[in-house]
Amino acid sequence: MKKVEIYDPAMCCSTGVCGPSVDPDLTRVASAVYSLEKQGVDIKRYNLANDPATFAENETINQVLQEKGVDALPITLLNQKVAKAGAYPTNEEFAEWAEVKAEELNEKPRVRVSIKLD
Repeated sequence: MKKVEIYDPAMCCSTGVCGPSVDPDLTRVASAVYSLEKQGVDIKRYNLANDPATFAENETINQVLQEKGVDALPITLLNQKVAKAGAYPTNEEFAEWAEVKAEELNEKPRVRVSIKLD
């Protein structure tokens, strides 16, 4: 099975729904990652703000960042090799790597909220 790792730039969250404006690309990627995880695909995301040690420990990521700087982020590794840098993978790329249909990547994460009324 293929392993996908996404190394995000420093940001407060990976969904794109925080802050004053929503980033549709981040919400798309979050949905695709969620769908792939549910299907058992080995996919992980790392945020530079939250996981700096993971960036430092990965020789490939370290090399790209030393050569191109943080503008190379996001970086996506496929089986530990750079598959894409400077932009997030498309749903078609995710689908090809995970051997699924792109339409299967549109499921939105659902969060159950509990509200207690007095």
